[in-house]
Amino acid sequence: MTDLSRSQKVAVLGTGKIGEALLSGMIRAGWAPADLLVTARRAERAGELRDRYGVEAVGNPEAAKAADTLILAAKPQDMGALLDELAPHLAADRLVISAAAGIPTSYFEERLAEGMPVVRVMPNTPVLVDEGMSVISAGRHATEAHLVRTEAIFQPVGKTLRVPEKQQDAATALSGSGPAYFYYLVEAMTDAGILLGLPRAQAHDLIVQSAIGAAVMLRDSGEHPVKLREAVTSPAGTTINAIRELENHGVRAALLAALEAARDRSRELASGA
Repeated sequence: MTDLSRSQKVAVLGTGKIGEALLSGMIRAGWAPADLLVTARRAERAGELRDRYGVEAVGNPEAAKAADTLILAAKPQDMGALLDELAPHLAADRLVISAAAGIPTSYFEERLAEGMPVVRVMPNTPVLVDEGMSVISAGRHATEAHLVRTEAIFQPVGKTLRVPEKQQDAATALSGSGPAYFYYLVEAMTDAGILLGLPRAQAHDLIVQSAIGAAVMLRDSGEHPVKLREAVTSPAGTTINAIRELENHGVRAALLAALEAARDRSRELASGA
């Protein structure tokens, strides 16, 4: 990130958990708190953020007038009202970054000044522990410089990936919703551990550490997941018996169907359904 990026004013609007994670990440990456603005629905929340990070808490119109980059972290259902509030105060040379699920960049471009650069980002909740995956897509007027600035904001809290906007629904299904699938699997495996006679706490620890280890091996080894799975799967052993049951119960097919359902719902959200 360049010094210019750090000196530009950035406003986080609707600073909930994800917005606060971005705020914290930017400060740790070198942004000066004096160059960061926050807005929040509740005055108590705004004061909490001001006291915790040393940033200035303002109203949405003030943020629109003062900031070079605005990160819209409000809920999708609140976005229309927020844009109505911002539009009269936003110059076309500002960068708008949306972190709202399912809303296309065209939605913002139609409601804001002509030529306004908009970047769409789908982060997931592990940004809260600096292990997020943030998927980035450019709107019609966003340039390479706007994408680089967006990456500079999101990289302190995890990895970033650029995709064409038409792939955002698929990315939402895989990455945006992805952590929930793993939590669901851990929940089911913990119940299985209890059924097999382990105390809940021990079952949980065994599964969580196995998940962390497997994820690190996937990330760092460069091996295909099939090869890593085969390394654990001995002939006539315990693992192949378990895999057979997963296949018999259609787990792979269920995952495919679940991800398609998530993608379809993302499309519905984009259309206002």
